[in-house]
Amino acid sequence: MSAPAPSPLAIVDAEPLPRQEEILTDAALAFVAELHRRFTPRRDELLARRAERRAEIARTSTLDFLPETAAIRADDSWKVAPAPAALNDRRVEITGPTDRKMTINALNSGAKVWLADFEDASAPTWENVVLGQVNLADAYTRNIDFTDPKSGKSYALRPNEELATVVMRPRGWHLTERHLVDADGRAVPGAFVDFGLYFFHNAQRLLDLGKGPYFYLPKTESHLEARLWNDVFVFAQDYVGIPQGTIRATVLIETIMAAYEMEEILYELRDHASGLNAGRWDYLFSIVKNFRDGGARFVLPDRNAVTMTAPFMRAYTELLVRTCHKRGAHAIGGMAAFIPSRKDAEVNKVAFEKVRADKDREANDGFDGSWVAHPDLVPIAMESFDKVLGDKPNQKDRLREDVHVEAADLIAIDSLDAKPTYSGLVNAVQVGIRYIEAWLRGLGAVAIFNLMEDAATAEISRSQIWQWINAGVEFENGDTATPELARKVAAEELSAIRQEIGEEAFAAGHWQEAHDLLLTVSLDENYADFLTLPAYEQLKG
Repeated sequence: MSAPAPSPLAIVDAEPLPRQEEILTDAALAFVAELHRRFTPRRDELLARRAERRAEIARTSTLDFLPETAAIRADDSWKVAPAPAALNDRRVEITGPTDRKMTINALNSGAKVWLADFEDASAPTWENVVLGQVNLADAYTRNIDFTDPKSGKSYALRPNEELATVVMRPRGWHLTERHLVDADGRAVPGAFVDFGLYFFHNAQRLLDLGKGPYFYLPKTESHLEARLWNDVFVFAQDYVGIPQGTIRATVLIETIMAAYEMEEILYELRDHASGLNAGRWDYLFSIVKNFRDGGARFVLPDRNAVTMTAPFMRAYTELLVRTCHKRGAHAIGGMAAFIPSRKDAEVNKVAFEKVRADKDREANDGFDGSWVAHPDLVPIAMESFDKVLGDKPNQKDRLREDVHVEAADLIAIDSLDAKPTYSGLVNAVQVGIRYIEAWLRGLGAVAIFNLMEDAATAEISRSQIWQWINAGVEFENGDTATPELARKVAAEELSAIRQEIGEEAFAAGHWQEAHDLLLTVSLDENYADFLTLPAYEQLKG
């Protein structure tokens, strides 16, 4: 190793976990500590810059492409590094947390890529953070199996050549890891914990398998944040002694600000960039969050009424495809979140047709791949992309030069005819309470009403409640969105859940906490930047 070991980090307020010593080694923690020492000050500056930018949007109610980076956008000569073989065909990607069963099922799913998620699909308990790392290391050494204690069913890996390529998603810049602190008692950013432990233990192991350390970067808001990640990658590769450019990163364009900096983000990461992804729910959450005081023209209807065919969503996705292909990067489409029902074939039939139409549209628009949340959806998405791609690994040669997107097109929210509905308010409350309760139990990916919900869908739910109340929205039934109405709907939902699951299960859960937290982040005049920040304070473990 090229760097001297800095002061070790301290593990605080954490119960010892089985096999944690395999992950939390002195050498691995020294690497994480060095990431923290070198890069956390810049991370802090960039978080402060986010607040300044948000204040500017509140003042102007607009966004534009950056004049200071116009030369980068105008220069047609630069491209991102060619994709490594293991990431060249990404036509179907499955997402999910890194628990032991999911690790095996995702790798075996038939998808080309598994997004192994330490972010929105994982509640950051210490157990999830550390044992998720154990599970991935075990998968790469083929030291993993699982027997379901309820069903007795056993799970084991298929042969290596049949397994999905792993792209790991660390936590976003805004989250810290309270169980890992420096000599001053300061918590290390969760991004450095997740990235650092995974990279340190698995970079060479993955290279030996013919793959590499590949990452999804969440919640990025600017090319300066991408530049910070690039500097982290350069340092990390030198530190463990692997070639520069071994790391590959796909950036989620899931904030409205990042949509105006797609080319610049690819440029900053160009030696390590693999592609961009259209992250639908967080993108809508970001629009509400940043334009929440922009008046009636920024009020979104029910989240399920905002389809990918909405004009402002078409502008976003088509610009993403054009940008990626212009620069030689993969364009990855959004999530099919449907969870098949084991009881209702008719529900499945209708949902499968919607999924198929969504994936057909993405493939025909030029996307190189797309996301699903459940193994049963892999064949449907695969068929859509197979029809368009055939034997080709991707369609980067489709440059989409027909696409012309103006700055105003990306925030033309009022181009939608749909309006918020009372049933939309009820659904937002239901999803919010049920998701937060599961999150407080340590579950980050939760099936609710046949959809796989994660932190992004909880964010859009609470943000819409906040926006509708603050905009004084009048629903079709004559009710006006008010704090009192939200409290009434939440009380009714809590009572319905108590009846649905029974008194004993209700008492054993975190239902009242979830109800109270949803109302806090939905009604508080001081809008919380992320629901997971106050939720983390209540998360046990």
